[in-house]
Amino acid sequence: MSELLFETTGGIATITLNRPDSGNAFTLEMLADWEKVLRVCIADDAIRAVVLTGAGRIFCSGGDVKRMARVAAGGQTAWDRGQYLVNHVHRIPLTLQELDKPYIVAVNGAATGAGMDMALMGDLRFAAESARFAESYIKVGFVAGDGGAWMLPRLIGTPKALEMLWTGDFVLAAEAERIGLVNKVLPDEELLPHSMAMAERLASGPTVAIRLMKRMVRQGANSSFAEALTYAASCTGIVAGTEDYREATAAFAEKRKPVFKGR
Repeated sequence: MSELLFETTGGIATITLNRPDSGNAFTLEMLADWEKVLRVCIADDAIRAVVLTGAGRIFCSGGDVKRMARVAAGGQTAWDRGQYLVNHVHRIPLTLQELDKPYIVAVNGAATGAGMDMALMGDLRFAAESARFAESYIKVGFVAGDGGAWMLPRLIGTPKALEMLWTGDFVLAAEAERIGLVNKVLPDEELLPHSMAMAERLASGPTVAIRLMKRMVRQGANSSFAEALTYAASCTGIVAGTEDYREATAAFAEKRKPVFKGR
């Protein structure tokens, strides 16, 4: 899968968008492979955390604008464009809804248009100092087609989200950290080591509790407080029956570091 690299080491899966000469813009093959490896991450219990990054100096420029121009000139219908999104691009965010393991995005450079939206899908986002973000759809007379109009206001508030969507202007890494778009900004050479270290920390933690907490956060975003408390009680019952819970409580009593097995 030359357009998308995938490797697993020590419970961590790394996905690298690998079209650096084209700004890691999407192709149908890349999107298909991306969905496939995400499904591997969902199904394989040995994988406990996932890191996404881009090859080269750009994280992801989203859709291939040159390709889109050729297709539009060839008479692409509105139905065709919608089906391209539904059958290909949207497969990534919808598949990610099934991933309850930590998904860390290491933004190594510019993230624009649907490339920015793909970055927004991370549970945690770390950015290189050279990174910058733009909802650049408006620059080509388009609208946010990959979930950005839904995700961005929930992260940074409606006024700032609309400013980014309406102008398409870049937000630099430091500003992205200030407004809560990313968790942390790091020197370029420290981005991937930091992201991998966080992935390793999570991969070596109590897996069931980590996965359930992600589910609780997602559930809480669309439920009442009372419903969230009921769900929390159910999750607590599940966690209390795990080996990791017994190991954690024993280690606490014995004043030692716990060794988790992920079950």
